[in-house]
Amino acid sequence: MTGEEIAEERRSLHGYLVCIDRSICVGFEDCATEMPGAFRLDDEGIATFDAPESVDATILLGACAACPVDAIRVLDGDGRQIVP
Repeated sequence: MTGEEIAEERRSLHGYLVCIDRSICVGFEDCATEMPGAFRLDDEGIATFDAPESVDATILLGACAACPVDAIRVLDGDGRQIVP
């Protein structure tokens, strides 16, 4: 990974902070399979955000929790980790 690449992507969604740790994602695609539209795999086969704003919060949390290597974390409004 070069210094220019982003190791973690973050988005504030539905009152949560959703973080994708790209350094540990192995591209199983469970997040995208669970909720197409919220996540997708990029050209390198690593998870990235697609259009998660359009996804229901409950379904979004389920898609985040589907990651088998815990590359996606979700923090609540108080900064407490709720997924995984």
